[in-house]
Amino acid sequence: MQTSSDRHEYPAHWEADVVLRDGGTARVRPITVDDADRLVSFYEQVSDESKYYRFFAPYPRLSAKDVHRFTHHDFVDRVGLAATIGGEFIATVRYDRIGADGMPASAPADEAEVAFLVQDAHQGRGVASALLEHVAAVARERGIRRFAAEVLPANTKMIKVFTDAGYTQKRSFEDGVVRLEFDLEPTDRSVAVQYAREQRAEARSVQRLLAPGSVAVVGTGRAPGGVGRSVLGNIRDAGFTGRLYAVNRALPGKQEELDGVPAYRSVRDIDAPVDLAVVAVPAEQVPDVVTECGEHGVQGLVVLSAGYAESGPEGRERQRALVRHARAYGMRIIGPNAFGVINTSAQVRLNASLAPEMPRPGRIGLFAQSGAIGIALLSRLHRRGGGVTGVTGVSTFVSSGNRADVSGNDLLQYWYEDPDTDVVLMYLESIGNPRKFTRLARRTAAAKPLVVVQGARHGAAPQGHAVRATRLPHATVSALLRQAGVIRVDTITDLVDAGLLLARQPLPAGPRVAILGNSESLGLLSYDACLAEGLRPHRPLDLTTAATPADFHAALSRALADDTCDAVVVTAIPTVGESAAWDAALAQALRSAAAAVPSKPVLVVHVELGGLAQALSAAASTAPQAGAATPGGAQTLPPDRRPPSAVEAPEGARLIPAYPAAERAVRALAQAVTYAQWRREAAEPGKVPEYEDIDEKAAARLIDGLLTRGQGLTLGTEATCDLLGMYGIDVHRALVAPTADAAADAARALGYPVALKATAPHLRHRADLGGVRLDLTDEEQLRRAYAELTDLFGRPEEVRPVVQRMAPRGVDTVVRAVIDPAAGAVLSFGLAGAASQLLGDMAHRLVPVTDREATSLIRSIRTSPLLFGWRGSAPVDTPALEELLLRVSRLVDDHPEVVAVTLEPVVVAPRGLSVLGASVRLAPPPARDDLGPRTLPAY
Repeated sequence: MQTSSDRHEYPAHWEADVVLRDGGTARVRPITVDDADRLVSFYEQVSDESKYYRFFAPYPRLSAKDVHRFTHHDFVDRVGLAATIGGEFIATVRYDRIGADGMPASAPADEAEVAFLVQDAHQGRGVASALLEHVAAVARERGIRRFAAEVLPANTKMIKVFTDAGYTQKRSFEDGVVRLEFDLEPTDRSVAVQYAREQRAEARSVQRLLAPGSVAVVGTGRAPGGVGRSVLGNIRDAGFTGRLYAVNRALPGKQEELDGVPAYRSVRDIDAPVDLAVVAVPAEQVPDVVTECGEHGVQGLVVLSAGYAESGPEGRERQRALVRHARAYGMRIIGPNAFGVINTSAQVRLNASLAPEMPRPGRIGLFAQSGAIGIALLSRLHRRGGGVTGVTGVSTFVSSGNRADVSGNDLLQYWYEDPDTDVVLMYLESIGNPRKFTRLARRTAAAKPLVVVQGARHGAAPQGHAVRATRLPHATVSALLRQAGVIRVDTITDLVDAGLLLARQPLPAGPRVAILGNSESLGLLSYDACLAEGLRPHRPLDLTTAATPADFHAALSRALADDTCDAVVVTAIPTVGESAAWDAALAQALRSAAAAVPSKPVLVVHVELGGLAQALSAAASTAPQAGAATPGGAQTLPPDRRPPSAVEAPEGARLIPAYPAAERAVRALAQAVTYAQWRREAAEPGKVPEYEDIDEKAAARLIDGLLTRGQGLTLGTEATCDLLGMYGIDVHRALVAPTADAAADAARALGYPVALKATAPHLRHRADLGGVRLDLTDEEQLRRAYAELTDLFGRPEEVRPVVQRMAPRGVDTVVRAVIDPAAGAVLSFGLAGAASQLLGDMAHRLVPVTDREATSLIRSIRTSPLLFGWRGSAPVDTPALEELLLRVSRLVDDHPEVVAVTLEPVVVAPRGLSVLGASVRLAPPPARDDLGPRTLPAY
């Protein structure tokens, strides 16, 4: 690459793949001396107008001097980046460091001139905006804090690139040129702009995969059967609205059709654009297919082929090469080892999957990393959608297999604004970028419910998934997901149960539940289930087994009109001689009563009432085709054999979910109640308070000085107290007492009463072993306690005794913060001792924590009543505890070098609190891929 005279090695970490505004991808990388021919070719394809805007004069070609200048960089003061597709340049950007006089300079000069050139054919794709993010990050890394750009007034597109970026800037006009200057320090607006662009680009990239205008299935065998031939038939039978092609290089030369579909030997032979290619050839043939698709202009790939990372190290390298190969042509990939994609929209009707039947159209977006789980979810939704609960069907479905490229994060970007999706259900076996997932989940959950079940919770991720390690236990990860508004469930049954309720019922305003029905026992089961889930049920209303549909209608109407009721659970059991007409009448009665009060959810618990469930769920828009087979092979009833309302329910009728067990219905309702409460709180998220006594700059100087001693170190007592003190956290100092005389001297210095503690690792925080002696009021008691301690546990050097002044009595708590390489900074809180250590009763929040989150954090643990006057005890000073949590959060957020903080015990008294023990660990901060410019995961 660069010559030996260059000041820095080639910065490979600047290379990145980015998603552009239209959903395609490009590669961003530094420009080197080897790029001379590419630069000349690129420049020849730029229009004269664009050249004029770049050089302020006619500039038809680059001179040899120009080429040398634009390809020779030191990667410090002179940097050039290129956006490439298929290895060829489509845009360039460069900066040159300048001094106060505007002339070339070196550090410490912190300003640079920046200039762009984008090939005309690629203008409007967001290439310049993406390059600006990347070159700004490079400049910050090299100590440049400000960019200057001179632009002709007529070059409105480039002016817009700079002004829309969100940086703090100023503009001037002189000698017919607009001069823009802007600071490179990210602002709230620049970050918001970046996230918005990321969302639009990634959503568009998924849309291109889910709503193609044309599809080619590559690997359609000549004989019936096989993966490719099956997928071809599934796409054709679903009624795909676009153009469909079959591709098989072994086809006889004269064969022009396969199963009624135009057939070709190669994608290159197709004389029309192809938007999506479904690849079902052996893994060793995939690279040739990718090349054909890239050269033909295919926009995306669904790779069903196996033999990649799931098969071991060789397959993992094959998978990396596949992603690099596809991205070089600007294509995104679902898979490999994927089950496929489905879009039930009437405008698309795409079933590019191994599912033999098109799912019922509906409002649920479904993502599964596992093909087997994807099949199970589709099957359950189909059964529940047609005969058991029947609330809704699927809008779009993606089973990503090894998710080498397109992941759950990309689907969240798409579903966030998808008007056809009301609820998102996800089965995840791994989360490749937890920070980004949490950010996207929080935003999505604020607009529509997001329900997640995690597989591989207690073991390693599937072999095919590239994920970073996390030190956080599953319970902590689940708590962080709930903080982001995710409805976290344990099984795919719970996933479907919750999704069906949320898809068509309103969110409950609170936890108060009315229960009514014709079975006293089923009502009592529902009542007990509500109490177990933390809901507040009314006493069940027994309508008796003689209840008619009119009785149900009247009782449900009264319950919904009751201001003390937020939701209603209706229980129903079959009666002797019950007919299909009675089922339909009861369903109509319940739907009619529910429609009169659309703000409250209604659920039905039924026992073997197939007709009722089908009638409850019926709607013309979601009913399956007459006689259609479910994935399990069962036949649905034709119109002349269905209950009348199962066919005649009006379009858009209020559909009521029905459940075969009270526990399942109530669990889904409880999840909806919790989510609704989160939505209300998320509307007012709180703020991160400022404290005037925090000295952030002094703390930074102290941390920098301490880190010069090593790459990672646990601070000593003095340094710990000093650092925490700079954030307003006062630690009760403990004085070392190697002898009884030293203990007496320490006590006199601190003032009686004092505590004597053993700090040896096996005795620390173990008052139950006798290693702590409290309320020592004079020297005689202190010396006696010292002797007892050493007699019991050994010599002073083994016991490591310390003396500390007594703190006011209160509740012992523990506060921790840790930087996890995958999830980021996490703040944890619990009661000290058995509650946290034995029972794991800890609550967690992502940093930075807001004042509202600090308040909820201390109330989230099961033992929180001990803080609020349990059994007549005095309530402790929780506002002081909340302030401590906020200060610790600020410390680790302001200084990512602080990778671990533990405050234990923190004694919270009725007035104030005392931090009796503290430890801090410093280390160079782990790399964060949620900051900086937009990039796709590296391969």
